[in-house]
Amino acid sequence: MATFLLEVGTEELPASFVESALSQWRDRIPGELADAFLTPSALHYYGTPRRLALVVEGLPNRQPDREEEAKGPPAQAAFKNGTPTKAAEGFARSKGVTVEDLEIRETDKGAFVFVNHRIPGRPTADILAERIPEWVLGLEGKRFMRWGDGDLRFPRPIRWLVTLWDDQLIPLTLENGSERCSSDRVTYGHRVLHPAPVPLAQATGYVETLAAAYVDVDPAHRQTTIAAQIETAAAQVSGIAQVSPDLLAEVTNLVEWPTAVVGQFDAEFLDLPSEVAVMEMESHQRYFPVRAGADSPDLLPYFITISNGDPAKSALIAEGNGRVIRARLSDGKFFFDADRAQPLDAFYPKLETVTFEERLGSMAAKVQRVVAIADRIAQQLQVTAAERGHIQRAAHLCKADLVSQMVGEFPELQGVMGEKYARHSGEPEAVAVAIAEHYLPKGAGDRLPQTLVGQAVGIADRLDTLVSIFSLGMLPSGSSDPFALRRAANAIVYITWAANLGLNLGTLLDQVVADFEANPNLTVADGALLRSQLQDFFLQRVQTLLQDDCGVDYDLVNAVLGEGDVDYGARALANLLDVRDRALYLQKIRQDGTLDTIYATVNRATNLAKKGTLAGDVLDPSGVVDAAYFQQDSEAAFLSALATLLPQTQAAQASRDYSQLVQGLAQAAPVVSRFFDGPDSVLVMDADPAVQQNRLNLLGLLRNHARVLADFGAIVKG
Repeated sequence: MATFLLEVGTEELPASFVESALSQWRDRIPGELADAFLTPSALHYYGTPRRLALVVEGLPNRQPDREEEAKGPPAQAAFKNGTPTKAAEGFARSKGVTVEDLEIRETDKGAFVFVNHRIPGRPTADILAERIPEWVLGLEGKRFMRWGDGDLRFPRPIRWLVTLWDDQLIPLTLENGSERCSSDRVTYGHRVLHPAPVPLAQATGYVETLAAAYVDVDPAHRQTTIAAQIETAAAQVSGIAQVSPDLLAEVTNLVEWPTAVVGQFDAEFLDLPSEVAVMEMESHQRYFPVRAGADSPDLLPYFITISNGDPAKSALIAEGNGRVIRARLSDGKFFFDADRAQPLDAFYPKLETVTFEERLGSMAAKVQRVVAIADRIAQQLQVTAAERGHIQRAAHLCKADLVSQMVGEFPELQGVMGEKYARHSGEPEAVAVAIAEHYLPKGAGDRLPQTLVGQAVGIADRLDTLVSIFSLGMLPSGSSDPFALRRAANAIVYITWAANLGLNLGTLLDQVVADFEANPNLTVADGALLRSQLQDFFLQRVQTLLQDDCGVDYDLVNAVLGEGDVDYGARALANLLDVRDRALYLQKIRQDGTLDTIYATVNRATNLAKKGTLAGDVLDPSGVVDAAYFQQDSEAAFLSALATLLPQTQAAQASRDYSQLVQGLAQAAPVVSRFFDGPDSVLVMDADPAVQQNRLNLLGLLRNHARVLADFGAIVKG
């Protein structure tokens, strides 16, 4: 068994491309080796800013020989009167067999010639030589470049290529116009610590050889080293480093031989909001901030940078980085002081100069709509007068910091700075907190707004965005969602569920669309269509969240949302809490077996009730079932069971506790089974139309009681 080494040496690659390239190789190369009938014992993927590498261990010298069946020409063309034709001879020759080895078999398209032939394995090195250019040049990414006078494209110029098969070189050349990059057994160490060429005698020992040249080629090991060095460096100044996973991953692919260096800045900059200082350090400089403790909000006047230079010059590196961060923090302090020279409310008029969307007006116009929507939410939730005032004020100020100098420099701080400027301006604490919270959640897994004011404004802001963009006909399609409308709708549902808000989203959508139609500055081509599109969109989001996030089976989700049932869809939007509770309860009773006790009878009744005319919202048998038409005792027992079930159903509707409804359905199940199959069973579709309708109404009533929980016709029997 042999070891293969591929190394592509480059100028410094973007950090994001290193991990992307290795991920693409992980996805592609094992499958291609398997397709070539090669099964290695191990594959290792390595990368640094200056190289991408692959080590494959345990490869055979040749592919295994194999037998393969081949289909040839039709039998009529291959043989004439039992004599092989040129077609048969040519087919046999192409497969390395004689005409006598051919056999005729019948297929669904007639008789054809077949043969089993032996395919000798090819040398593995030859196969690799064919695949290497595809593996290198087939990588995908953003902002590829050309260099020299050739057409070869890569994120950075390729400078060397190593292709070793054990101790043998696999000859290979990448052509790039007048330039050629031919494979060799020479790699290069650290640009500063070991600039000399590094000859490789063989494919094994690659990691150790590069380590001796001050290059740690293993990203996972490099990241572990960096994390440990950061922790040690922070402890040296009696602090705890704030380590962002994204920044750690990025820095890992910016260095080949990491050294953690502690730098310092002036303590006066600690007066800045920590979010500003952290943003300056992390986003602009790739530094790790240092806090006073693991749970402390206070920063220390230190930072940690990961150097790719000479460790002996760490003090000089720290000094240079300190000068840079002091300049950045000075800018931040200037912005912060300038912004606080006026109250937050003074920024609002400047929102007229910021365009939300060309056809939808300015950000100020959007804020006005958000204020109106937030007030409708406040009315629905029946908040106190003080809470309603806070909601209106927070909605009015929620975007004001967008035109501040600090947010202009750091857009990621929108809302964060609004909260701080609101406090500085003397706004109520509830208003200040809501300005920051209304942006939450910012992504999957992010925290949700915790205050009622923040929740109301956050929902209002997203709802305005959804209705606005939908009104322009710019609905998400496939994976395209440039305005993140799916995320906005998901957030509305998440917030409603997490905060248990009794929000009628259906009514709210109707009101907001009506406001849009009445707004002379907006154009809504078809209000009814817009409402329908928004309702369908939200129902799709609820469906996805119930399945993916809540773990509810797809058929149970369909059962609570109704498959094409307008009433169910409207009910779901009218009470998002109820649709969630019903779905989770159905999942629970499926898992504990309770659903099985009622499924058969309810589903049978539901299917037969379709033949009747009873409306889906009728629960009381009075006036719809006439005992005078009863012919069997089972019918009277059925009616009695429905009378017992009625108060249980009504209690479930009032409390959203559906256990009592299911208990009532379980108690009714034997009675319904007797109605269908007992000794005094009846034929539902009786010849007498009045008797028939009476029996269908009994079944319809049972269906309607079950419909309070779910559409049992949508449930799939396990």
